[in-house]
Amino acid sequence: MKLIKPKFWSERNSISYLLYPLSIITHLTNFLKKISPKKEFDIKTICVGNIYAGGTGKTSLAIKINTILNKKFRTVFVKKNYANQQDEINLLKKNGKVISLKNRILSLSEAQKQFNFAILDDGLQEKTIKYNLKIVCINSTDGFGNEFLLPAGPLRESINEIKNYDIAFLNGEKKNTELKKKIKKINRHIKIFESIYEPVQIKKLDRTKNYLIFCGIGNPHEFQNTLKKFKFKIKRRIIYPDHYKISNYEIKKIKTLAKKENLNIITTEKDFFRLNDNQKKNINYLKIELKIKNEHQFKKLIFKI
Repeated sequence: MKLIKPKFWSERNSISYLLYPLSIITHLTNFLKKISPKKEFDIKTICVGNIYAGGTGKTSLAIKINTILNKKFRTVFVKKNYANQQDEINLLKKNGKVISLKNRILSLSEAQKQFNFAILDDGLQEKTIKYNLKIVCINSTDGFGNEFLLPAGPLRESINEIKNYDIAFLNGEKKNTELKKKIKKINRHIKIFESIYEPVQIKKLDRTKNYLIFCGIGNPHEFQNTLKKFKFKIKRRIIYPDHYKISNYEIKKIKTLAKKENLNIITTEKDFFRLNDNQKKNINYLKIELKIKNEHQFKKLIFKI
């Protein structure tokens, strides 16, 4: 979904109430999905998804799970082949094997022929599949926003769907006790884990320099917060919609501005993989991974399925 999150997604106002009738379509679509028959596969399936549209850390968590499992099992990422999400597919390919066909049923049918585990990046709203483990990712700062469904709010489905999920991951720097309480109120059996984004190649980047940052991701503030945490000096900030395909003209403008103001350029790993080879010149990216609190406990859960 190509978007920059509107402010009314964070708290209800006249615009969100004006759009609320359109959310009935989302409610109806979700209801019809839930009554569909479910298909099982001869492969262990872990679905890492969200109910908030974009920017919850699900791709980072999917990669982390693959790193944990592929030491003992044959693992594969499954990602539905959306034309505007090639950046995420490329990032997954850098970290493991990927099957990305036109739908998840076809991909899982192929995966079960040769793999032990399929890790689905997105797919909680795919109600036709019976997953072995369902993980919902939530940004610890944004939570559930104004709690309305699209387009009046940021939710792809009702927060009450959390009662059907096994694990909730709160990803981000903020410690959000109230959010944890809300999740437990909906599903007292759900396991909650917290994680932060941690750079893995920080020593290769010169933090004595001033930086221009740009990104087109669901939660640009988390990227900026991570840079600030590790003492990057940010002087310019350019934000594009999620999954934005940046043009040569825009890259040229960024590089011209950076040269004029003597700034280094840095972006996210996901954005970097959207660039062509020529665009990548003189642009750094921040490679991150999730650092999971109580990772040992999480490993025990996924090895048991």
